Amino acid sequence: MKRSIGARTVMYPTPVMVVGTYDVDGKPNAMVAAWGGICCSVPPCISVSLRKATYTYECLMERKEFTISIPSKNYVEEADYLGLASGRDTDKFKDTHLTPERAEHVNAPFVKEFPVSIECRVIGIHELGLHTQFIGEILDVKVEDDCLIDGTPDTDKIGPFLYSPGNSSYFATGEFLMKAFTCGKKFMRK
Repeated sequence: MKRSIGARTVMYPTPVMVVGTYDVDGKPNAMVAAWGGICCSVPPCISVSLRKATYTYECLMERKEFTISIPSKNYVEEADYLGLASGRDTDKFKDTHLTPERAEHVNAPFVKEFPVSIECRVIGIHELGLHTQFIGEILDVKVEDDCLIDGTPDTDKIGPFLYSPGNSSYFATGEFLMKAFTCGKKFMRK
């Protein structure tokens, strides 16, 4: 039997994403976020929800462009710090020894050390309550060569990690189970 635990921010998995922006003075900023993910196929879009109190929210409202960097599990401590500190008060790149790199298609930085970067232009903003959801059209995705197999990103090589909102913990991605859009075909009527 399932037990009600009430209305909570519980959804599994939630990806760990690092949102990159420049502030009004051009200083690179990065913030970890877990409220988001792919939200449209055509055009390819990603959503990320931020609190208005964050510095990244201010930067996004000003610039309307951002990146999403996907950290590998080797950078869990650095990514966590990016969610603890505010870019208003500190230079997070300097503190973590990470490298901001200017994106090619948008006016925003991505984290050079992280294996995947996604360049986005804001095409929608939705006020939801405590959070504001930004919808970004994906203009380009860059993946480290050693994380590709036949031109396709490989989850094992990227090594992304997930956030568990239920117990405020990070987890590595798991084992391969089965091929999507194939393994369920046995239930289809002929």
